[in-house]
Amino acid sequence: MFIYLDNNATTQIAPEVLEAMMPYLTYNFANASSTHAFGLRASDAVKKARQQVADLVSCETNEIIFTSGATEAINLGIKGVTLANFGFKNHIITSQTEHKAVLDTCKYLESIGFEITYLPVGEDGLISITNLENALRPQTLLVAIMWVNNETGVIQPIDEIAEITHNNGSLFFTDATQAVGKISLNLKNIDMLSFSAHKFHGPKGIGGLYVKKGVKFESQIHGGGHEFGLRSGTSNVPAIVGLGAACELSQNCMIETKEIVELLRDYLELELLKISGTILNGNKKNRLYNVSNLSFPYIDANVLIGQLKNIAVSNGSACTASIVQPSHVLKAMGNTDEQAMAAIRFSLCKYNTKDEIDITINEIKRVIRNQFMSITTD
Repeated sequence: MFIYLDNNATTQIAPEVLEAMMPYLTYNFANASSTHAFGLRASDAVKKARQQVADLVSCETNEIIFTSGATEAINLGIKGVTLANFGFKNHIITSQTEHKAVLDTCKYLESIGFEITYLPVGEDGLISITNLENALRPQTLLVAIMWVNNETGVIQPIDEIAEITHNNGSLFFTDATQAVGKISLNLKNIDMLSFSAHKFHGPKGIGGLYVKKGVKFESQIHGGGHEFGLRSGTSNVPAIVGLGAACELSQNCMIETKEIVELLRDYLELELLKISGTILNGNKKNRLYNVSNLSFPYIDANVLIGQLKNIAVSNGSACTASIVQPSHVLKAMGNTDEQAMAAIRFSLCKYNTKDEIDITINEIKRVIRNQFMSITTD
């Protein structure tokens, strides 16, 4: 039996999503920009998917730009707004616990003349509203704060943050990659939002950027005028159809999924916290229902992962998994290097079972017990 508990990194494609995609991977293969009957059929499929996405996040269809995923959407959104306003406002606020796609984009913008404020977070992973208010300036163009943290599942008070941002006359962007498809979203106060299909049982290689109507935005990818002139390139019809199907599926089963997954996550967490010295990373209440980030005693996370032969868990973000260093998220929350290096992220989905969780609990306890015995006998 193989047990997969790394769903914040990626999820399996839902059977319903794969079924929806198959015709566009086989006989309905036309270019959606072609004007013949086959092309118009593909175009209709793209329009349907765009409506399914808009229905999930409650926006207009012409406010959705399809991208290759969240990383592109983040780059497209942040750079698109900053370059469109270059020379007008030059200050951006973000947090120290953002995904590398945001942090690295901000570092690039610093190199071409923008000023960036990186807000700290507390031990619970939340930013301080007072710190945000103090950091805002007349020259603040954009505030970029992640909705749900990919490593800890901590949920920021997005509505409050967005309102404060707008009161300053600034724009608000949120990386909602771990939120879309999992929780109900209200985009009333959101100017831009990024997401990716493979985080909620859609295919890899497709995502999107929500840009509120009226936001001054400059395209980064030219050549053909696709996606309302904001992101040129031939439409990836099968993936777009898959994204749309995943959105509809998520919308239809979101409440049921939360109830099932949260019970499993809480049970897993309760049992593992019985291991003496184990700590929970992140705010316990303001947290996504499928995530548990735990630091274990006496062991390096990479060692533990290596000994869990048939269980997939993570020591942090999949985008930085090849870097052997403490998580920048956990360090920003005040963890020591030792605690951060001992952290495991468990991220569940609706396909996980109670039997899988029982096996995981027993295996982790076995590995840690053996490691502790090894330490005490050395």
